[in-house]
Parts: sequence; structure tokens; C-alpha cells
Amino acid sequence: MKNRHLRKAVVATAAITAGLLMTACQSSTADSSSGNSATGTAAVAEKASDARSSTNSGDAGTSKTSKASKASKASKNSKGVSGSFKNGKVTYLAPGKYIVSVPGKGDQQFLVADDTEVYGAGTICGEAGSKVDAPCTLDQLEAATKKAAVSADVEMTNGIATLVTERRAAQQTVIEGINKGKGVNGTWFGNVSYLAPGKYTVSGLKGTEQQFFVSEDTRIWGYGDICGDTNTGEGGQGGTECTEAELEAAAKKGVSAEVVISNGIATTIRDDH
Repeated sequence: MKNRHLRKAVVATAAITAGLLMTACQSSTADSSSGNSATGTAAVAEKASDARSSTNSGDAGTSKTSKASKASKASKNSKGVSGSFKNGKVTYLAPGKYIVSVPGKGDQQFLVADDTEVYGAGTICGEAGSKVDAPCTLDQLEAATKKAAVSADVEMTNGIATLVTERRAAQQTVIEGINKGKGVNGTWFGNVSYLAPGKYTVSGLKGTEQQFFVSEDTRIWGYGDICGDTNTGEGGQGGTECTEAELEAAAKKGVSAEVVISNGIATTIRDDH
């Protein structure tokens, strides 16, 4: 009887001991699992933070990239016409886009980039009488060509202008005077248009244009269009002698006049009153 009670006590003790050991193991496992979980969460958060920082840094870099820089990069990857277009006229088409018209070659479209060099001689920028071309901005090129076509030479690579150089007017012809020029002779009635300082065109009866220069001897008379008064009757002002600056301003808008030319230089210009 005593032995039976002793065996039951031993079995009960063994069971309790096994239960305590299992509880301890489970507690240890839970603690270990909890620790691993916390470590993993921190690592993921750190990686996410790094990823956001990397993304934000990339976005900031992208936002600082200028449109001009993009245009320059595009120019390197562009495929288009390459070559020199001398004695051309540059006309504005759209922002960053132009046409150069060259006799014998026709019209050629081109783009400009942030590294396009532009030089002026009085129309795009700079002073007309200067012996040195002035460096111009792309904004100045756009502003000048929006007003009228500009006489210029264009160097082009893959459809992108690398150099735009405004051509100088033949100043020596203007200074030398009427009797020293070499060119056409005659009288033209038509619209007078500005080309460059001291250089103009007058349209003929057939729509053709004749270029001519002005000199210090050129007489310019206005009857209300170039300068002066439209009232030429009795008591009116009559014809008024105008300056070359007034002729230039009127011709940039377009003015009808009679032009008498000798050796390619105007001797008299009278607006069409």
C-alpha cells in the first residue's frame, strides 16, 4: 500500500517537473521571438528611411535640371542636318526653333540649345558701328527675329545651331558716299523695308525687291509717313527733311516711298504722300 502511494507521488512530481521545464522553454522561445521581431522591424524601417532619402535626393537633383540643360543633352542625341549656312536670313518659328533661308539652299529649320553661341552686330544685340561682334543671349535672338528676319550665318550640327553670327552691313559703302558706290541705278516706287543699319530694300512693280544703301548725302523727305505732316496744301507744313533714324523706324514697320538710286545708294527717298 505504501509502495503504491510512493509511486503515485513520484509520477506526480515528475509531471510537475516536466510542466515547469516546458513553461520555461516556451517563455524563453517567446522572449527570443519577440526580440527577433523587434530587430527585424527596426531594420525594415531603417531601409525604408534610406529609400525615401535616396528618392528625395534624386527628385531634388532632377528638379534642379534646367530646360536649357535638357535641350543641350537632347542636342547631343539629336539627328539632323549639319553644315554651314552662309548669307542667310534667320526667322523665328517657335520657342527655340528657327528657319535659316539661304539663296540656292532653300529654307532649313534648326533648334538652339543652352550652349548655342550667338553674336550680334547691331540688330540682335551690340552696336552697329562696332568692329567687334557682341555676344548675345538666346532671348535677344528670339526678340530680334520676332520683329523681322535677321541676316546671319548659322553653323549647325545634327539640326542644332552651334553658332549664329549676325552679318554686318557694308558700312564702307554707306560712308564713302553716293558717287563712290557700285550698283544699280534707277527709280523705284514701292514698300521700303529695313534690312540692317544703313541697308534697305524697295519693292518694284513686279513684286521683286531691290536692295540699296543710304549715305550721309541721302536726302530723306517725309509727308506724314517717315516724318513731317500729311497736310501739304496751302498753310500746311509740306515736305519735311527726315533723319536716317526716322527712316529706319518707319521702314521697320513698312513704309511706301519713291526711292532714287545711284550706284546702289539712295540719293533721294520720299514717302508716298
